[in-house]
This record gives sequence, structure tokens and C-alpha cells, in this order.
Amino acid sequence: MNDEFEKEMTTGERIADQVAKFGGSWTFILLFGGILVTWVFINSIPLLLHQPFDPFPYILLNLVLSMLAALQAPVIMMSQNRQASKDRLQAQNDYEINLMAEMEIRDLHDKFDGLRLKAWHELWQLQQQQIKMLETVIKHLTEAHQPPAAPSAIPEAEPSTS
Repeated sequence: MNDEFEKEMTTGERIADQVAKFGGSWTFILLFGGILVTWVFINSIPLLLHQPFDPFPYILLNLVLSMLAALQAPVIMMSQNRQASKDRLQAQNDYEINLMAEMEIRDLHDKFDGLRLKAWHELWQLQQQQIKMLETVIKHLTEAHQPPAAPSAIPEAEPSTS
């Protein structure tokens, strides 16, 4: 996505990004601070120049600084606006990716729920089989340990033929 965004940038947007990048760096601050100190030094020491080109209160310096601020501020704002639109695209892309991931997670939950339901059903069937087997074992055990049935009546002795 970043590559596509970079390809669609105009020359002005590229320049605005470079100006904003340089204008917000320590290199710019130190370089500009050095220029200001040099400007003030050159225009404050009468020995260097009999007639300074910008005597105190440095009106020309104020004009240059105002022009720089007037030009630099809109360029930096253009860069910030472009970065904001890039951030919006990135946020939209992140949202779509998160939405797809959420749907995948829901699908996985559904699959796990189905597997769990199937496992519970199989476990229930196995338990039913075990109950039947236990009932059969108990039935055989109770039949094996029952005392023989008592005769209901005493059989008569058969007459002997002796």
C-alpha cells in the first residue's frame, strides 16, 4: 500500500515532504541558528563593515524570517495533509485486515464448536454402551452368586420294588 501511495505522489508532494523533513531536523535548526548568529555578528560589529547592510534592529532579518515562515508553513501543512490521508488509507487497510481476521476466527470457533459437539455425542454414545455392558455384567454376576433355588415341595420317595 505504501508503494502505491508513493507512486501516486506528485512532484509538489515530494518536495513538500522533503521540506518538512528537513525543516523538522536538527540539521536545519543548527544550520539556521548558525546563519542567524552570523547575520547578527556581521551587522553588529562596526569594525567589519563601516556601513552594515542590516543595522540593529535587523529589519531585513525580520523580513527574511517572516518570508521563510510564510513559505515554510503551507509547505509543511501540505506534507501533513498528505501524511494524514496516507494514515487514513493505512487505518482503512488495517480495519479490513482485522475484519477478515475476525471472520476467520469466527469460522475457527464454529469448527471447534462442531468438533466439540461431535466429541460430546461420541462420548455420550460410548457411555451408553458402557452402561449396557455394566448392566449385563451385573446381571451375570447376580445370577452366578444366587443360591440355588429351593425345591418348592419335597419329592415323594419312589416305592422301591424290592
